[in-house]
Amino acid sequence: MALSCSRLCSQLSLVRLCSLRTNRAPTHGLYSRYVSRQSRWPLCKHYSSSKVRLGLGRYVASTLQWANTKYEGFLKRRFPRFFRLYHTFMEGFKLLLQDGKAMKDIKIKMADGVKFQDLPYRDMEKLRQFRRDLIKAIPLMMISIPPFANYLVFVLMYFFPRQILIPHFWTPSQQVEFRGVYHSLRAQHHRPVLKGLEHASQKVSAGHLQSRLKDLCAKVQSGANPSLSEILAVRSLFSGPPLGMKRMCVNHMRHISPLLFLTPHLPGFLISRRLNSHALELLQLDRALIRLGLHQLSDSELRQACYVRGLNSDVLGIDQCRDWLSQWLQMSSSLKESEVSLLLHSIVFFSANYPHGLSRH
Repeated sequence: MALSCSRLCSQLSLVRLCSLRTNRAPTHGLYSRYVSRQSRWPLCKHYSSSKVRLGLGRYVASTLQWANTKYEGFLKRRFPRFFRLYHTFMEGFKLLLQDGKAMKDIKIKMADGVKFQDLPYRDMEKLRQFRRDLIKAIPLMMISIPPFANYLVFVLMYFFPRQILIPHFWTPSQQVEFRGVYHSLRAQHHRPVLKGLEHASQKVSAGHLQSRLKDLCAKVQSGANPSLSEILAVRSLFSGPPLGMKRMCVNHMRHISPLLFLTPHLPGFLISRRLNSHALELLQLDRALIRLGLHQLSDSELRQACYVRGLNSDVLGIDQCRDWLSQWLQMSSSLKESEVSLLLHSIVFFSANYPHGLSRH
């Protein structure tokens, strides 16, 4: 026993000497020759500190993965509803990290001198959506800061997923359901916007433009879809008074704001600035989409593009969505930045009765 212990101690001392050698031991004298001779031994060769750390890291990672698999299996068997919530949260967190990495790359491009309007369509859309998601996620992040508050977050996620969570953490069925809810809230403002246009038409001095605007509003209210030429015929009214971005009355702007999912409960000057900013952003998105080409969009991207512009695309076929978006881009491509007010009102003109209107072109 004493012999084996002394042999073990001698081997351990050799390992220690090898580790000292890797920590920049002196390179001269008898000690240097001794250490260099011992470093060629198999024991030091196969058990270097870097390889030990690597093996330990792999062991810890595999152990955590095994424990996580067991935990998910336990949740799936015993608490299936909670498991769906947990699984959705984890997948959403991965997507959020991916979007964060993509955002970093986009910001690097912009720091190198690329302007927002020059970004590719997908980068522009991701940047726009990420900003909105971040604003909505900030309150939830603040709630989760105190100790043990994550339990409260899970409760809120379970009972108020639409109000609390961003789309990353919605299930596929919830995405369809919640988009339908938000669209119904948006559609409630279609008629007030049309009423506001009728009221504004009384301030139009040119008789032919006044009659055209009234006819356009009456056609939409009757359940028909106006043609592109009928919409563009009144474009001059949306660059100056009474319907330009800086000429609209505050009450009318408060009904337009929910069309873009913006709160109307702000002072008038802030509502005007936000509407103008979002309208220009939407116009730049349209131009980027035209550069990309409508045929380059996947089905999900196509539906999302239609939804952003006012259409409940989840209840329509993909060909209907493509036809509608093509009409929208034809209108948008002919507008100047001073006419972006018409772009916002076209959310009502194009989507209020589609596809069940009396005419489609």
